Amino acid sequence: MNIALIGYGKMGKAIEEIAIKKGHRIVLKIDLDNKNELTIANLQKADVVIEFTGPETAADNIYRCMDAGIPVISGSTGWLSKLAVVQNYCTEKKGSFLYASNFSIGVNLFFELNKKLAALMANFPEYSVTIEETHHTQKKDAPSGTAITLAEQVINKVPHKSSWINDAAASDSQLSIVSKRIDPAPGTHVVKYKSAIDDIEIIHTAHNRMGFASGALMAAEFIRKRKGIFTMKDVLNIS
Repeated sequence: MNIALIGYGKMGKAIEEIAIKKGHRIVLKIDLDNKNELTIANLQKADVVIEFTGPETAADNIYRCMDAGIPVISGSTGWLSKLAVVQNYCTEKKGSFLYASNFSIGVNLFFELNKKLAALMANFPEYSVTIEETHHTQKKDAPSGTAITLAEQVINKVPHKSSWINDAAASDSQLSIVSKRIDPAPGTHVVKYKSAIDDIEIIHTAHNRMGFASGALMAAEFIRKRKGIFTMKDVLNIS
């Protein structure tokens, strides 16, 4: 499989390492220094595009891939206000698109566990719920996309929570997300339910970036010959 990487930072390099070991080829690498090479012709050398950039450029990068007719997966965070528009564009172009706030297989299983626990806790308002996420100091966004996904899942299941805040909650209806930036942490997420009697916690801790990179490559292999809009639930066959 020929792969184009848009974003060649630490994640892009980790994806490249795993892809080459699996016999794939990296035919295009786009970073800040060669943005002019992000052309339709260059993209069409690839079977699939893996996009990991920032909130300022993600949507435009994805549009360019769809214009080129190449399946694209994106793990960029901080741009989701444009997600619905991007998905509509994908449908218009009859393209292939997969977005995930986190490509780690473990994290996506953690998402399912989070939804199940939140559903169980919905009838027990005596438990307050908070989310804490810890990442390295170079992470650009806070809270993390993963923490936002976890928070939205809780809000969807727990009736007395209606919004999240990246601070201490000012009211019972708010879900507090605490963001910590400590080197060299690759990523830890904690969902904690606390009462006067006991605490219940679920925790996911990444040991390195390889879990994210492996999941991104799995998603690229999945979407290569498919049309439509997908999620990691499709990749992992989670019903």
